[in-house]
Amino acid sequence: MADPGPRIETERLVLRLPRIEDFERYAELFADPGASRHIGGQLTRGAAWRRFLQMPGAWALQGFAMFSVVEKSSGQWLGQVGPWRPEGWPGNEIGFAFHPAAWGQGYAHESAVAAIDWAFDTLEWDEIIHCISPANLASKKVAQRLGSRLLRQGYLLPPPVDGVEVELWGQSRQQWRRNRGGRA
Repeated sequence: MADPGPRIETERLVLRLPRIEDFERYAELFADPGASRHIGGQLTRGAAWRRFLQMPGAWALQGFAMFSVVEKSSGQWLGQVGPWRPEGWPGNEIGFAFHPAAWGQGYAHESAVAAIDWAFDTLEWDEIIHCISPANLASKKVAQRLGSRLLRQGYLLPPPVDGVEVELWGQSRQQWRRNRGGRA
């Protein structure tokens, strides 16, 4: 049976809606103190389960959310990337979070390029942001490589994360279209 919803393929990756079998690696990501420190911190397995359900729920109700990122060659879940806009969010986000075993291999950039294209083409967004912890140098490098720039910083998120300092990186659809060729 074919996957419901959109499916995007890149050279090495498949971006698709989350599935139940993705949860084990997702729980590992949020159990790891280093991997989770910039995305809300460590979670118990039960709390990770509740957070995991946010994306399928957003897909069902909004028609968009982060995709699961799966390596084509192994079928292994690597992380999540894509459009995210909870109530009160400071903009149309293309977020990303990856299992530590997937770090340093260009998966975040490769999948984010595909997700940004999809958001601009399908959702017809005019601009995108990335909410990044000021201490998260790796994510800032990904944002820069995507062509995003620092827009503003501070305590910009809605409750219950309103006490979390973030930097908003981003770009317009026009900036993306003009510069995408050199980054893909």
